Amino acid sequence: VNCCPCSTKLFFTVLQAAILIQKWYRFTMARLEMRRRYSLSIFQSIEYADEQDQLQVFSTFLFSFYLVPVSEIFTSPSAPQVVDEDLCLKEFEKKIDVPDSYYGPRLSFPLTVEDANALLHAFRNEQLLHARYVLQLLSETRRVLKEMPNITHLSTSYSKDITICGDLHGNLDDLLLIFYKNGLPSEQNRYVFNGDFVDRGKNSMEILIILFAFLLIYPNDLHLNRGNHEDYIMNLRYGFTKEVSKKYKDHWKQILCLLRDVFSWLPLATIIDSKVLILHGGISDTTDLDFLNALERSKVRDHIHVRVILFSFKKFLLIKHPLSHAHKHEVECILDILWSDPRSQNGCTPNKSRGGGCYFGPDVTAKLFERYNLKMLIRSHEFKPEGYEISHDGKVITIFSASNYYEEGSNRGAYIKLTPELTPRFVQYQVSKFTRRQNLRERVGTIESSALKSLREKIYAHRSELTSAFAQYDVNGTGRISVNDWAAAMESVLQLELPWRMLRSQLAQMNPDGEVDFMSCFYDLKMDQPIKEAQPALAETLCRYRKDLEIIFNIIDKDHSGLISLEEFSQTWRLFTSHLGIDVQDDSIDKLVLSIDYNKDGHIDFNEFLEAFHVVHRLEKKATS
Repeated sequence: VNCCPCSTKLFFTVLQAAILIQKWYRFTMARLEMRRRYSLSIFQSIEYADEQDQLQVFSTFLFSFYLVPVSEIFTSPSAPQVVDEDLCLKEFEKKIDVPDSYYGPRLSFPLTVEDANALLHAFRNEQLLHARYVLQLLSETRRVLKEMPNITHLSTSYSKDITICGDLHGNLDDLLLIFYKNGLPSEQNRYVFNGDFVDRGKNSMEILIILFAFLLIYPNDLHLNRGNHEDYIMNLRYGFTKEVSKKYKDHWKQILCLLRDVFSWLPLATIIDSKVLILHGGISDTTDLDFLNALERSKVRDHIHVRVILFSFKKFLLIKHPLSHAHKHEVECILDILWSDPRSQNGCTPNKSRGGGCYFGPDVTAKLFERYNLKMLIRSHEFKPEGYEISHDGKVITIFSASNYYEEGSNRGAYIKLTPELTPRFVQYQVSKFTRRQNLRERVGTIESSALKSLREKIYAHRSELTSAFAQYDVNGTGRISVNDWAAAMESVLQLELPWRMLRSQLAQMNPDGEVDFMSCFYDLKMDQPIKEAQPALAETLCRYRKDLEIIFNIIDKDHSGLISLEEFSQTWRLFTSHLGIDVQDDSIDKLVLSIDYNKDGHIDFNEFLEAFHVVHRLEKKATS
């Protein structure tokens, strides 16, 4: 067929245009994916760094008080007597009145499916369950959990599939979406929830109530494993304690005290058909399932503070260890299964990113599988952008069920449908409230902006150390260094293992000669520091350790009034700065403390005090003013 030259030329012009558009599209998508990935890396690196900071702070704090019994330092919320073992449903009914003005669910025990449906309906409409029913529910849950073994054994012969869910972290919408897509728990629709039900999200209490209600209705069909966030100290740090105190102003102490006991009775693992091991974190080269099944799990009530004791013992060898050898071994076994992460390299090494548990390689997995004739390990504990990840040649699966974990649109959640043939089928989802109205570029921009904001706050909190590190490379005092030197200084101080050269354009300015103006890292940030008495080193320290100081002050503040005495504040602060090697003058903290005792009653509101020391983004402040 003869084609005219004009047609041929037009064809090639169109083809070239199509190729250019395709190249542009691929390039744009690749850049967006790169931005999304480094944003998620920032979030995860900061999350793990915060866990390390917490461990450092608590090892220091415990070391300072090593002559005081651990039980006196790390106490549960006060008023433990109100949730005595012998308190029964009727006694809660007598002690706590439910007013006629309460329109939420009214539970009667034993619970029915109708009660569970009433709870789901109420929580969809943002109603609270009355404290009396919460305490009754927790009391009944503890009774049921105490009868359960450390390791639950299930069989697929009784049902078609078993659904396994990972971390929910207080995201009620994810749980409701799972039930909508997959159906409610029942004898024909069995579930395993693999820990970390609480913290970070705003509806941890509602998630617990729903899961515990279905546990009471279907104790053989809904199963719960303990996660590393089912822990009193973690709850102080990551939001669950504050959530409960706000929602249940009159009875939150009793609720938290009873929850602490409930958490200690949660099973540690689940095994399906003697082939599939499900636990929250991972394993180590010393994991012994027989030993794990035999230990008294309720004795390890708050594994974080015991983790601190172990850390302190390794760091300060002169301290007499407060744990017996047997109990130390029990604690280490539980820490390993709650805190460990898989890695592609062989071997078993300490998990330095988290400060607890270990990194376990394919050889460690293979060794455990051979010993116990296992086929698959399903674990959670780690954020995954797609909601799941397969590693160790298909033997290890990570399942993460909290979508939008770091930011709206940051990740999908997922759950596993395990067939009778023990084949995993993955179901992904993402709760979308706002992102449906955004295109891909806008969604990535939102995630990137939030990640960079968190990173800039981390940078500012280490301003003094970074300035010193930059100065070592700036031998002529020009205020400028090479990109390589700037990246090396950032990593040496922050130790976040981030692609600093790639991030440079977002964090610091470069001059025409290709050198970095290193002080520009701090240009768009300032300390929201209304108190002139705070010297720079003191303000920076308060900014950096604000969350950890809040936990320590909460421990000292046993009646949880939010107030501590000036003497307690000063003594704690001096110990804190001394053992962390922070150079702050004594008279500086004294002046600061006296200046914020506004009514001169000898006490300060430490929450209000700490809130005064946080990083403000100048551009944001201008935009909102």
